[in-house]
Amino acid sequence: MRTNITLVCTECKERNYDTNKNKKNDPDRMEIKKYCSRCKKHTVHKEGK
Repeated sequence: MRTNITLVCTECKERNYDTNKNKKNDPDRMEIKKYCSRCKKHTVHKEGK
């Protein structure tokens, strides 16, 4: 049930984090505020393809 996903920064489009999620509990795309090393600040990261 768990699938691997990549989190992408919405500002610079860099793929920063790899994680997994339960598709049964979270069918929509995830959005999390995380630190982007390229932007040097906390930004919203969305689930990439």
